[in-house]
Amino acid sequence: MSVPNDDGDDATGAERQRRLDGPRIVLTLYVLLTGVGFAAGVLVATFVDGLSAPALYGVIELPATALGFSVYGGVTIATVLGVPLALVIYVSRRIDDPDAVE
Repeated sequence: MSVPNDDGDDATGAERQRRLDGPRIVLTLYVLLTGVGFAAGVLVATFVDGLSAPALYGVIELPATALGFSVYGGVTIATVLGVPLALVIYVSRRIDDPDAVE
């Protein structure tokens, strides 16, 4: 049985649930927060005077422009959030659930 949704098309409860599942929400938040990092870099470069050039990971010199700061902000946020998230995904897929039903 299908239920009409707000868009006018039919979607079962399982299809609607897949649209709102946990991994999709986490990925959406990750992308949005990385975008905020890019935007923050542009805003910093635009409104703060006398900035020195950022060094991505302390090694890669970037220009002291809006583009350089946006790359620095976005990549830094993506790394700071992405590495722990990748570790959580790795461990959660390989850990045995002692309460699992066989």
